[in-house]
Amino acid sequence: MNSQVPSIEQLQELGLPAPVSYWPHTWGWWVLLGLLGLGLLAWAARAWLKWRRNAYRRQALARLDTLDDLRELPALLKRVALSMPLAPEEQQRVPTLNGAEWQAFLQRHGGADVPADLSRQLAALAYAPVDALSPEQRTRLLAHCRTWVEGHHVAA
Repeated sequence: MNSQVPSIEQLQELGLPAPVSYWPHTWGWWVLLGLLGLGLLAWAARAWLKWRRNAYRRQALARLDTLDDLRELPALLKRVALSMPLAPEEQQRVPTLNGAEWQAFLQRHGGADVPADLSRQLAALAYAPVDALSPEQRTRLLAHCRTWVEGHHVAA
């Protein structure tokens, strides 16, 4: 009998299997990946369009931050209202709104946060001296206007 004892030199290394690919192998995963990509693209397009639509808000808020004379406030709010994407018939009415109609417009688009006398306060600014309002009244009026510009909703 030939009894050979295997030696360590006779051992051979086993080959490694091929690396596993991270890419999906079936068509269902490719479809899912495509749908996910389309959904992400649609979301990004909507976010970009919303950002562009709200450019007038950002400009108005920047102007509110640098506003020196409160008598410019009614004109600023009117410009914001004119810049809003409204229905054509409502858009044509905006320049002529005053008094109760202007207040109704501000409340209709601003919600419950708009004080009931905001349009009266804005109208009183036109003929008031520069220092007619106390600092807390000035701060409160600017806060109400900022809230309306930031939060007004548009039906379109």
